[in-house]
Amino acid sequence: MAFCTNCGGQVADAAAFCGHCGSKLLGGSSATAVQTVAPPIDYTVEGDNLQVVRVKLKPGQDIYAEAGKMVYKTANVEWQTKMTGSGFGEKLVGALKRKLTGESLFMTHFHCLSGEGEVGFAGDFPGRVQPFHLDAGKSVLVQRDGFLVAETSVKIDIAFTKKIGAGFFGGEGFILQRLSGPGVAFVHAGGDFVEFNLGPGELIQVDTGCVVAFDDSVNYDIQFAGGIATSIFGGEGLFLTTLTGPGKVIVQTMTLAKLRRELGVLGKSGGGEARGLGALTNMFGSED
Repeated sequence: MAFCTNCGGQVADAAAFCGHCGSKLLGGSSATAVQTVAPPIDYTVEGDNLQVVRVKLKPGQDIYAEAGKMVYKTANVEWQTKMTGSGFGEKLVGALKRKLTGESLFMTHFHCLSGEGEVGFAGDFPGRVQPFHLDAGKSVLVQRDGFLVAETSVKIDIAFTKKIGAGFFGGEGFILQRLSGPGVAFVHAGGDFVEFNLGPGELIQVDTGCVVAFDDSVNYDIQFAGGIATSIFGGEGLFLTTLTGPGKVIVQTMTLAKLRRELGVLGKSGGGEARGLGALTNMFGSED
């Protein structure tokens, strides 16, 4: 199995060109080599709980981001908002997929014209930025609306939860985002992050809605939280998200729904116990 290092798409071993992006491949069966591959981008992630990713672009380097996430750019960086895809049908399907995953219909593309340019990106609420260095053919599943910015070689697509129960009660909904390499992609989520590297068969239980991202090798499901009293009065809801290794899992300490609840009317009535009681009247509502 071979992959194009320009877009990450799978190609036939004897192919001369990538069928996805059109890049010329070297060596026929050595389809992982491409004639022109941009050098990896230079970036830094700065800040604490209001983090910004500063991306430095050299001439010829391109990145794309969720619309509205740019904080600043230097004058020599050109930007253009557009739908991705080679034809109208592909652009329309891509836009609909992005809408389902919580993103806008358009992506903003950034291109450095000359010299070295810089662009800064940040999320819309307090949280952190997580970079993912994805090899060709490697994917990571991300919570709905978590995508921030990526190299143009990274493909963003829709991913569905495999089980109905996980979609209804897992806190992330039925739809996740799939980011596929090669390239670097950045994800934004709330609060601080906790990382787990799960071994084969190793399981972790997470509060619903707190999963940021996990490798596609990780199994995602839900489980009943325990006894009725614990579920209602324990403040954690009726269900827990369960993730089984092998693979990496990233968990967030604050969800946007929790932040809204604490800042709104519900926050005045108390935290955990009110949430547990609310689960009885809103079983099918997602955390976000």
